[in-house]
Amino acid sequence: MNDRYDAILHLRAIRTYRADVLPGETITAILEAARWTGSSKNRQNWSFIVITDHHQRDRLAGCGDFTEPMRNAPVTVALVEEPGGYEFDTGRLAQNIMLAADALGVASCPITLHRDADAAVVLGLPAGARCRFAVALGYSAPTAAAARMGGRKPLDELVHFDRY
Repeated sequence: MNDRYDAILHLRAIRTYRADVLPGETITAILEAARWTGSSKNRQNWSFIVITDHHQRDRLAGCGDFTEPMRNAPVTVALVEEPGGYEFDTGRLAQNIMLAADALGVASCPITLHRDADAAVVLGLPAGARCRFAVALGYSAPTAAAARMGGRKPLDELVHFDRY
């Protein structure tokens, strides 16, 4: 196998971060990789809101139920689904952000904003835009490695051929 494949197999959501600020060029590099994510009919019906202000992150964290990683991270990228966008594309976007971050030595955690109408208000979204997902970014805290969950179900429990 190769390094990219190994990175995919070992990517994990990290929920605790150091307080270190992420350099602007690192954030830009992650967003550049996100920009190149494939989308349905190449519409690219998304935009990003980079949140570094801890009060704004806390307000946005209040729009979800399991958002502690967002409160712990120095940066959160809110993924805005523009009108006509698809959640599937937003999921692909989140995964590319996480893979790009990992390649740059940055830890990440996907976040669901369960109350996306509230998130729209917090973020000042225009009519028709929606933010249901975000990605917390930061440098992994020393305790995060110990807390990593591991293991996956065996492939033969997950794969079906031709029919369930």
